[in-house]
Amino acid sequence: MPSTIDPILPGASAALVEALAGGDAPDGLRVRRYVPLAPGPLGERMITVDQTNTSVVVGERVVVKWMRPTHDGPPPDRAPDLLAQLVATGFTRTPTPYAALYRDGPDAGLAAVVTGFLPGAADGWDWCVDALIDQLDGGPPADAAGDIGVLAAELHCALATPSEVFPAPVAEVRQSTWAADGLAVLERACRVMADAEDDDGRWFTARAQRLAADIARAADVDRAYVMQPHGDLHVGQILKWRGGLAVTDFDGNPSLTGPGGALREPAVRDVAQLRTSLLHVGQIVDRRTEGRHRPAVAAWCRRAADDLLAAYRRTLDERGMADLLDERLLRPFEVEQECRELCYAARFLPRWRYAPMGVLRSWYD
Repeated sequence: MPSTIDPILPGASAALVEALAGGDAPDGLRVRRYVPLAPGPLGERMITVDQTNTSVVVGERVVVKWMRPTHDGPPPDRAPDLLAQLVATGFTRTPTPYAALYRDGPDAGLAAVVTGFLPGAADGWDWCVDALIDQLDGGPPADAAGDIGVLAAELHCALATPSEVFPAPVAEVRQSTWAADGLAVLERACRVMADAEDDDGRWFTARAQRLAADIARAADVDRAYVMQPHGDLHVGQILKWRGGLAVTDFDGNPSLTGPGGALREPAVRDVAQLRTSLLHVGQIVDRRTEGRHRPAVAAWCRRAADDLLAAYRRTLDERGMADLLDERLLRPFEVEQECRELCYAARFLPRWRYAPMGVLRSWYD
């Protein structure tokens, strides 16, 4: 394998997997190994839905995710530590981690992450949406929200368990900037929506003070526990495959991670994003069905968000980690998340604005 690797070149991913399976370090890369990778087929195909990075399936058993630099510098490198922590604590509800590979020199940083391939896997933007549409058409109940809550709680318990990777994974903070940070996000969203000069913009501006009041409630939390959470946990990161549900993509949210990819947040940050993403599923389905089932969709959204939280809370309690969940921060973080979604839509995907706006209207109308 050449020292300068172009992941787009045919055979580059297969050569990397072959080298790892043989116990070698690919030329020009440093290897951090997790689970041993056995030799096997080396045929390649691209995963076309991954727009941020380049993912290649090798032999229908391994995924090589080539990391691209972000606008602000090198790609995030928090995933390798989190994967090592999950291996150390025995968490298996994620694609099997095999290795992380790093470049040295001028382009130093995380080059690729190699994990197992889950046959037939679909992410939640597909399977969860399809399940709700099937329910509305008379099919079985779309009742996986509780299972998602259990998965999220099991993930957080693994990340919060001391290991050689994270000897002290949980810390208590008595002062925070969560309210100030959330209000700064709201301010950006206000500018974005004012620029829209349409009904959504006027609606948002008229209710900005109510949103601010909910976000500001985070300032009342005098102390809370923080950890390294998933960092970008939404239904799109929840895979459904023949083995059940699995969680993937530990790169985190670049808008939240700090230098070196570090992120110390309350676990409820992940819970808030997961719950709002279920509400986004409802908005997607409402649009696809042209509003014909709006009351039923709204009822599903309320029930799904509640079921997820109840299952998450129960699972933490069963594992003796109930203190990880601080529900006082749930609504402030949920409102902040919808403001982040509006900013994201304005910058990258304007057609997505309807989803967070639909959720906000359901809360504040």
